[in-house]
Amino acid sequence: ARDGCDRHLALPSRARVTVRPGGRDSRRSVARLIGDYGVTCACLVAVMVEQPAARADGQAVVTPKSTATGETPEEVLVVTGTRTSAFDSPYSATRISREQIAKKLVRNLPEALTATPGVMVQKTAHGQGSPFLRGFTGYRTLTLIDGVRYNNSIYRDGPNEYFSLIDFNSVEQIELLNGPAGVLYGSDAIGGTLNLQTKSSRFADAQRRFFRGSQDYRYSTADDSHLARTELDFGTGQRWGAHVGYSQKHYGDLRAADLGTQPQTGYGERAFDLRYDQALNAQWDLTLVHQALTQDDVWRTHATIYGRSFAGTSVGSDLVRQKDQSRSISYFRLSGTEIAPVVDVIELTLSSQAWDEDGERVRSNRRQLLESFESRMLGVDLALETHFQHVSVSYGIDYYRDTVDSRGVEFAPDGRLREIKIQGPVGDDAHYGMLGAHLQAEFDPLNRLAVTIGSRYTNTHVDIGRYEDPTSGLPAAYADRWTGIVNSARATYDVARDHNIKLWAGVSQSFRAPNIADLSRFGASRTNETEIAATNLEPENFLTYEIGLKAHGEPWRTSGTYYYTRIHDFITSTPTGRTVEELIEVSKTNSASGFVHGVELAVEYSLSRSVSAFANLTWLEGRLDVFESSATLVRVREPLSRIMPLTANLGLEWSSADARSWLALAVTIAGAADHLSAGDRNDTERIPPGGTPGYSYLALRAGHRLTAHLAFDLALENVLDEAYRTHGSGSNEPGFGAKLGLRVSF
Repeated sequence: ARDGCDRHLALPSRARVTVRPGGRDSRRSVARLIGDYGVTCACLVAVMVEQPAARADGQAVVTPKSTATGETPEEVLVVTGTRTSAFDSPYSATRISREQIAKKLVRNLPEALTATPGVMVQKTAHGQGSPFLRGFTGYRTLTLIDGVRYNNSIYRDGPNEYFSLIDFNSVEQIELLNGPAGVLYGSDAIGGTLNLQTKSSRFADAQRRFFRGSQDYRYSTADDSHLARTELDFGTGQRWGAHVGYSQKHYGDLRAADLGTQPQTGYGERAFDLRYDQALNAQWDLTLVHQALTQDDVWRTHATIYGRSFAGTSVGSDLVRQKDQSRSISYFRLSGTEIAPVVDVIELTLSSQAWDEDGERVRSNRRQLLESFESRMLGVDLALETHFQHVSVSYGIDYYRDTVDSRGVEFAPDGRLREIKIQGPVGDDAHYGMLGAHLQAEFDPLNRLAVTIGSRYTNTHVDIGRYEDPTSGLPAAYADRWTGIVNSARATYDVARDHNIKLWAGVSQSFRAPNIADLSRFGASRTNETEIAATNLEPENFLTYEIGLKAHGEPWRTSGTYYYTRIHDFITSTPTGRTVEELIEVSKTNSASGFVHGVELAVEYSLSRSVSAFANLTWLEGRLDVFESSATLVRVREPLSRIMPLTANLGLEWSSADARSWLALAVTIAGAADHLSAGDRNDTERIPPGGTPGYSYLALRAGHRLTAHLAFDLALENVLDEAYRTHGSGSNEPGFGAKLGLRVSF
């Protein structure tokens, strides 16, 4: 029966489809298998119907063999939208589970992405982290929380702290889609998309009323940090369930090899998350989610007198440079299946996000600047799916509106009020709206060929009520509107089905309109730069070509991808030719065009039933033709800023036959990051002269489950005690240290 179904399912030989029997889950899954893959009733014999072990939201999944590192693609089949398994999809995709995050004993969410192909995690400060995906970061990468847009209109272009403002403890898994996905997800999905699945109560697994919980604790010697996490799950099986979590974190000052303790790198953090799911009836489900996180006193230490010089970097002159931040997200989602003859799945999501930032800066002359902003973003997303015999169509409409208030005030050294600013770090009384509509279809014109095509229309409008005009220095207002259409065509081909080898390729457009930060940002930028408003910007455009090969079998799992992205009208910070208080004045312009291309390779090998190994390699190169300054209009070709160096990750893991014990070795080898743009060379507080040195990183990790309710994990990090920092970071990473994690459950 299995052999007869392979030509329809196109699933790996050792994959297992799990579906909750009865109710809307099995109907949705079977409808998708019949409609999308043309499975006959006889072929359904091959589907094993059983209770799912990993998902609680009623979605069918393919359960792969677990891996030590988890950073190689896994066959996770989500029977919603047109997104299929990582192996079958025409993308380079990675799934990182909550178990893999826990094994690393990570400090924050960015650290969960380390050792992932195509990803470099930059940290301006110890409490911040910004993933670079295929050379892009900031607002050229997109973060989603259960499919809800996290990026707002004040995202900056360069490394930022935004990804650190999500508690990793609230995340069930991270789904990373490398490369453009603008048709599915809209603006910002250029370098890659990170979709974070929140933890749920898994009420669909239970057969009766349940109440369970856990208490986690993590300690690290390298920064004397203490992390505590409390979770409770309760509800009635098959009907409803609630998940509640609270995290309390304290980080001490970071100790780095050779540099010793780095003052003013510690901070505090607390987070709360809640999710409620209810099966209203056989067709409709309800989901409510709320998350909130607060950070206290996160210093940009490199910009202050407390910075430590590494390989020749300069030390800042500020006496104080710190931020307090808080963010929250809430959403309501109504999901239905088989509600009309031509609508198989429908999802309506209403979301609300709040983001507050308070910053304090005390210059060397003791003048104090206080800046803050408030962002309130509302969103509505209607997504639908229709499955025919050989065609699956997803379509929908979404709208997000962000309202921003910003303020700034400066005090003289004696504490007297010196000036009330026209604006804060971005324009005041500002509104930013983004309307999108998309249509995407998957079909199989040939037995071994699957094709995906799609388009998205985007209409973006901005209204900034008050900002400082860079010419007159007086208050000014600004409004504009942009539209764009992007298209995508992708295909997969079964090269050798018996050996599970797939060739895939794609060509995709990406579009990003200027946001409020682009248009009205005011104040400090890089080391020796200060930024002014720019109101003559046009959208950025990208065109990406990709080709890849995936081979899954026993004992090998391999993948390789090459991509080339053409960049047009790239928005960069360009010197105006003026200096302000000994700082280089810059302003955003559509001054650059160029390219970025690279290779991502990954392999996993099962040495035995208990031992597995993995390795991945990332190489990329980027070039831009930019203006030396907006005054001279002379173009020069230079590297893309903060380009990821050649990086290899290797690992080896052993697990016991009863899965109670495990032991892992992880190695990272990064080359020197010496391809620098003019902005990189001027960023002397973060990037050493000539570039960031290469490094080698070695970690040993282990864990053991003592009883069904008690487990612990241990890790020795940076065993070689090497002094290093990720390219572009403002402080060094920890030196040799130990981590301990304990978990008590009931």
